Amino acid sequence: MTAAEIEARLSAALAPLDIEVSDDSHLHAGHAGAREGRHFTVRLRSPRFTGLQRVARHRLVYDALGSLAAQGVHALAIVALAPDEN
Repeated sequence: MTAAEIEARLSAALAPLDIEVSDDSHLHAGHAGAREGRHFTVRLRSPRFTGLQRVARHRLVYDALGSLAAQGVHALAIVALAPDEN
């Protein structure tokens, strides 16, 4: 799994107004989880999140990633915002 793969899946499924995916794996080098997979941070703003609570937004992100989420990802930090949120 790469940041580009994550961005492509999320863009196709959630039509974000803006999206940023960063690979934070280098920040976690040396801890036990680093051997289990990569660490990513996803920040996106989408109309699909309007009116949804945080858990529902995160479910949409995980659903969009599908099987990719289980392929080499140890941690995924998600910031999922509606268009009118900062």
